[in-house]
Amino acid sequence: MDNLSEQVILIIIASVFLFIVAGGIILLVYVYQRKQLSSLREREQLRVDFEKQILESKLEMQEQTMKNISQEIHDNIGQVLSLAKLTINTMNANNPDVLQEKIRNSKELIAKAIQDLRDLSKVLHTDNITDLGLLKAVEYEVERLKKVSTFEVGLSIEGQQYRLDHKKQLIVFRIFQEAIQNIVKHSHATHILVHFRYSPSQFELKICDNGSGFDTSLTDANRKEWSRGMGLRNMDHRARLIAADCSIESKPGNGTVITITLPVTT
Repeated sequence: MDNLSEQVILIIIASVFLFIVAGGIILLVYVYQRKQLSSLREREQLRVDFEKQILESKLEMQEQTMKNISQEIHDNIGQVLSLAKLTINTMNANNPDVLQEKIRNSKELIAKAIQDLRDLSKVLHTDNITDLGLLKAVEYEVERLKKVSTFEVGLSIEGQQYRLDHKKQLIVFRIFQEAIQNIVKHSHATHILVHFRYSPSQFELKICDNGSGFDTSLTDANRKEWSRGMGLRNMDHRARLIAADCSIESKPGNGTVITITLPVTT
């Protein structure tokens, strides 16, 4: 009986042990599946957020582009055509030499207006940003700033140029636009420098200005309120959507440097 009792006890202990092990395995599988499901949901939410941000960026860029076109037509093309009209109205057939000069000037002014309109047509919608590429789109914005503002704007390129994914180009370009708008509206700057750096491992876009700057050691509450008005939180959110980093360096009176760093996958 003693041996039989010991065997029964051993069987019970073994059964309990196996039950515990089986329960542990089932629990681990359940936890793993829950984590997998949670990870899938997070990735799906990130995908939805990314697509939503792409759409919002397209709409915002279209709105900003139309504003730019309106300003360009008013400040540049309109003035050129007005000058051409004035030149034509003052033509005098009785003075052939002056007449020929005015005809030549009118042709040049109208040709300039036509070229400016062609340049504008390149950015009527955001699809052209992917066609032109990020660098060309930024170059156009730089040239537009030079023509319609009092800013001195410089553009420099380091490294061998390559193209980013078209959706990432849109996001980076929108961050660039927001940075430029902040400079124009808030910085009181006179100089802007845009620097592209292409390396095999990462892409970097840096926007520097010599404006009034700000104190980056603000309290959390003040920083949130300030960054909301400046769109900095939005810029940071957009950068994180494409696994990029958006850093800001600034001091009162010493301007601001905004750097967008994007890892490059091969």
